[in-house]
Amino acid sequence: MSAVSNVAATDVAATSTEPRPLGPESMTWYRFGDWRTTLLTLWAGALQAMHPVIDTALVQHSDVFDNETARLARSSAPIVGALYDPTGEVARRVRSFHTEIRGETAEGQRYHALAPEPFYWAHATFLYTQYVWAEYFGDPLTEAQKEQLYAESVQWYALYGMPMQDVPATWADFQRYWDHVVTDVLVASETVRRSRALNDRMPERPTERIPRLVWLLAGPKLNRLLAWVTRGTLPPVARRKLGWDWSAEDERRLRRFGTVVRVAFRLLPPTWRLSPAARAAIRRHS
Repeated sequence: MSAVSNVAATDVAATSTEPRPLGPESMTWYRFGDWRTTLLTLWAGALQAMHPVIDTALVQHSDVFDNETARLARSSAPIVGALYDPTGEVARRVRSFHTEIRGETAEGQRYHALAPEPFYWAHATFLYTQYVWAEYFGDPLTEAQKEQLYAESVQWYALYGMPMQDVPATWADFQRYWDHVVTDVLVASETVRRSRALNDRMPERPTERIPRLVWLLAGPKLNRLLAWVTRGTLPPVARRKLGWDWSAEDERRLRRFGTVVRVAFRLLPPTWRLSPAARAAIRRHS
């Protein structure tokens, strides 16, 4: 992680020996819990897998290539759980999952999944999904809303029990950090090159609970949509690193699709816009 101001992150660590989970008063519960976040599932996965340490760990320690959609589902569930868990236990469990993930890169450099840089980058992509879906599929966020979401993300990240000294202090600091990682750190990784979902090849059925016929009929269309959304919403620098084309007409089509999604969600009752995990958490506090 780049060296940035860390006053806010230090304050979080210094003012509370036990990090405080977010609650229903936060924006994040509603923004991250919005169904539109799922449109960016492959987007977050691609950006994480472009980080060299995460890529190496996935290649050496993960079964991601056996069934990447199932792997994404398994990985997403505890992250969502950590956000809505009032005890912080789920976040600590997520951290423990990474304890034994270590090794050497092809260049002989040692790595560990609990190194702050790759661990925080994964969290950063979850935060940034909220900005991206607002831009493409919702109403634009104000600067104050962006800053609030970022401040809440620091509180959310503190639940994992990771070092906080290098966490960007402000939304402006985070933007500089994000641009640095996208431009100077991310690579066209093996994980992305081998991904069936990201390269328009039919992925495996994520769970047997989905009937095989349903997956055969709907799976390719759903995957094609998510891969297309991923390609269009990736930072242009990252897209160029992967050698993916994106034309002006592609951008216009994506914006038209975004308008349809935006209008459709405005017609839904607010609770219908939220995932089951978000609705359940909010009900517990009502």
